[in-house]
Amino acid sequence: MKFSVKSSLSYNVNGPTTFIFNIHALNTASQTVLEENLLIDPVINHEIFTAHDGRSKFMRLKIQEPCNFSLSYSAVVDMTYKIIDESYSENLVSVVELDSYIASFLYPSRYCQSDKLMKFSFNKFGHYTSVYDKVMAITEWIYNNIEYTSGSTDSQTSAIDTITERVGVCRDFAHLGIALCRALSIPARYYTGYAYQLNPPDFHACFEAYIDGDWIIFDSTKLVALNGLVKIANGRNAADSAVASIFGNAVGTSVNVDCQVLDDSFEPFKYNGNKKGISFQ
Repeated sequence: MKFSVKSSLSYNVNGPTTFIFNIHALNTASQTVLEENLLIDPVINHEIFTAHDGRSKFMRLKIQEPCNFSLSYSAVVDMTYKIIDESYSENLVSVVELDSYIASFLYPSRYCQSDKLMKFSFNKFGHYTSVYDKVMAITEWIYNNIEYTSGSTDSQTSAIDTITERVGVCRDFAHLGIALCRALSIPARYYTGYAYQLNPPDFHACFEAYIDGDWIIFDSTKLVALNGLVKIANGRNAADSAVASIFGNAVGTSVNVDCQVLDDSFEPFKYNGNKKGISFQ
């Protein structure tokens, strides 16, 4: 299944500033970047590097003098996924059996204060017998109890803020889902990517939970088809996988994002009350 993804960002720089961008589609076991292009106007020296775990791709550039600049990225990506039927699974993966990378997604983090949500999470979701049922119940609870409102929160909003104020955007929905999963000892990580038919078009955030040896994707906003996502990055929370991190004096002036499917056979994957989920390896 092939996708065409594009993004363009523009900035007004008022003084010496370093930018770290995270907009490249990843090459993974289930996602192959067939072609990609990056254009910076005016031309600015930059470097591409990967995170210490080799799982995220970043671009860094430094600007010394005031200016306006823009960057545009495009790629064609071939993506595969597997549908996992959890109906007959016992979901028995003990914390002691997890490797160090997966176990790192059990800990509280800046935006996902799972240690402060343990009582709430156990009261609401602890009675479900399988891990998959717990995560689905968390996903449904967020969808039914948190109001999705564009522009309602900012970069300081955490899971505690979201569950208190009962409003947020996709970033906040993902942080709350992650925090509630971790409170139940379920590894969960942040997912950011391009999304087909997201309205209005933008970068999209959701989360993945580690169940029976697979990272299964969940989206409490229900704004897009789960098989219409192209991965940019994973992280403990949005701080690990921000689209743009700015160190200096600059202001963003525009963001444009597009994701189109290139296969006529595309059929949106939606939850239908069954126990089938999607995993991107």
